[in-house]
Amino acid sequence: MRHSLSFALLLGGLLAAGPALAEDPLSVDELVERFNKQKQVFSEADSNGLGATRGLKLVTVEDVSVESADPNVAVSAEATTEPMDPNRPIQAAADPDQPMVFGQLDPELQVNLNITFGFDSAALSDAEKPKLDTMCQVLEQSDIQLIRIVGHTDASGSEDYNERLSILRAREVARHLNEECGIDPSRMETVGMGERFPYNAGNPRADENRRVEFQALS
Repeated sequence: MRHSLSFALLLGGLLAAGPALAEDPLSVDELVERFNKQKQVFSEADSNGLGATRGLKLVTVEDVSVESADPNVAVSAEATTEPMDPNRPIQAAADPDQPMVFGQLDPELQVNLNITFGFDSAALSDAEKPKLDTMCQVLEQSDIQLIRIVGHTDASGSEDYNERLSILRAREVARHLNEECGIDPSRMETVGMGERFPYNAGNPRADENRRVEFQALS
């Protein structure tokens, strides 16, 4: 059973828990340790059947698609298996009786990357690409089998617009990790959550809500 889960660390690169709280960027070793903790809580939630475990709450989300970065791998009933293409239509969940389960991690377990995209754009600029260098190293050196890349937006704009933009940006990050870092597409999934899960719930339009989240599912 696969879950869509959330881990937050904010950076102008990577930072730590708390909407307005920054810390020194985490090292590769520190990020690997955090991802290992994520995998542990995902596994516990999977096995206990309670819908929650320490550090993690599972939330049912309607009409959201999970996509595999590997065109040869089917993720779930509502997933598309087409090759990554930022121009292709967004596929909504096909079966309303099988909604997606999104895992909200506690802030201290989250890993978010603040990437600045242009207005109405999912293109990753050259200036923003270095922010993914540490993540490249983590995925190269760790035993993470499956990482979910989750796009999030702030509450500016309509819900439909924000959801589309968030999945396009998650796809762009996956594309970069594959093409520039050599990360196997079979190790990545993407999903767009739009404005559903703000990092700073007290200010839905806050800058820190515009982020790309990384979740080590296994």
